[in-house]
Amino acid sequence: MSDHIFIGGGGDGYADPQVLLLDKANRHGLVAGATGTGKTVTLQIMAEGFSAAGVPVFLSDVKGDLSGLAASGSEGFKLHEAFTKRADTIGLDLQYDQFPVTFWDLFGEQGHPIRATVAEMGPLLLSRLMELTDVQEGVLNVAFRVADEEGLPLLDLKDLRAVLVWVGQNAKDLSLQYGNVASSSVGAIQRQLLVLENQGGDALFGEPALALADMMRTRGGRGEINILAADQLMGSPRLYATFLLWLLSELFEELPEVGNPDKPKLVFFFDEAHLLFDDAPKALVDKVEQVARLIRSKGVGVYFVTQNPGDIPDDVLGQLGNRVQHALRAFTAKDRKELKTAAETYRDNPAFDTASAIQEVGTGEAVTSFLDAKGIPSVVQRTLIRPPSSQLGPIDSGTRRAIMAASDMAGKYDTAIDRDSAYEMLNERAADAAKAAEAAEAEEAALEEKEREFKAARRYDGSSKSTSRKSSRSSGGGFGSALASVVAKELKGTTGRRLVRGILGNLFKGN
Repeated sequence: MSDHIFIGGGGDGYADPQVLLLDKANRHGLVAGATGTGKTVTLQIMAEGFSAAGVPVFLSDVKGDLSGLAASGSEGFKLHEAFTKRADTIGLDLQYDQFPVTFWDLFGEQGHPIRATVAEMGPLLLSRLMELTDVQEGVLNVAFRVADEEGLPLLDLKDLRAVLVWVGQNAKDLSLQYGNVASSSVGAIQRQLLVLENQGGDALFGEPALALADMMRTRGGRGEINILAADQLMGSPRLYATFLLWLLSELFEELPEVGNPDKPKLVFFFDEAHLLFDDAPKALVDKVEQVARLIRSKGVGVYFVTQNPGDIPDDVLGQLGNRVQHALRAFTAKDRKELKTAAETYRDNPAFDTASAIQEVGTGEAVTSFLDAKGIPSVVQRTLIRPPSSQLGPIDSGTRRAIMAASDMAGKYDTAIDRDSAYEMLNERAADAAKAAEAAEAEEAALEEKEREFKAARRYDGSSKSTSRKSSRSSGGGFGSALASVVAKELKGTTGRRLVRGILGNLFKGN
């Protein structure tokens, strides 16, 4: 088996064969370039290379074009002649082929449903998703803490709403322990949850949640290519970016350390990466930087795909050692500044000016730099990108449905499961409390009735008509009567409201 992926090369004016070394592939990478310059084809041929090497791949299909990985290329398609000519130029024996693919879709329409629980997503990413303020994020953290301490599973959005309602009702007690919990903040979070639901975000949350092992499979010695349908998801760009970051974070949290493997355990392509960093709070950017820095020791390679390298924060960009830079256009002063910055991130090649080359490369061409055997970025080169072996462009809907039906993921995730969780548990507590309150009211009414009967009862006083006996009767029947009255009054005061409070309790005294 080869120890590298062939990316491209060229004749006069182009580089010698450019390869991505598999044992350096978990050092992350960047695929950048303006719209229409060939980023999607580059992503496709890299996914093919990793799959052929037995490395599973996860990528998002923003334009709907990458489903063609599941079908073999053909001599009959219109670019066949151009592709064979390019293959001859770069010394490639082009063989058409198809690759093992599993389709996923948050909305369950163009792929198997893919879900996460609210608890797995966590308050930081949910706050980012809902654009919460710092104060509102603090209240959301309180809700998560309370749910955790009380054993209330947060699986879907209705679970989170139910816990937030409880937090709002008990804000006074919670504020003593966690700081101010304003009802206005709870209301603001509830409104944002409604917006998220209207955008289709409720489809993401629930069970069965995605098992990461189902994305890290091989089939017939080839790595499974997991394709997330993202054309509809891009209508909610923050949901798209948050979901991909969650998935990356889960990989970071769950996978064991493997050091420096001969090839990655998984390669993760983050398309439209600028959506992750647009208006992102520092805490989120720090998290991305941490994940990018440490996840390579888990055997995961992360490749950011974006229009401009300037979309990526410097601390993250500095960790991307394998780079394919398609054309950038410089029409404005800002464009020229970004072009200059992009050029400065490469090792200079004395044969040409890097900034000029980035402007001049055509569709299917790029300037490239990959890590060498010592882990050092190579000198920047002009490169003709190799043609793909799989179909260029999307497969038809019938082929997609057939692939989904034949997948071993069919049936595992297709039907949502709604087991007892925070929503059901809190409803059950409320129902029990209501029954207890009714019973308390009935008991209180019975005691009041007995007290009235006791006071109204005629008592035998013998034949004596003395003043002392009249005085005794006028005082309510002596010590026994007074004692009964006190007991009835005490029972009346403690029954009902106290019993209800005892059943509902507060979360700090148990149930």
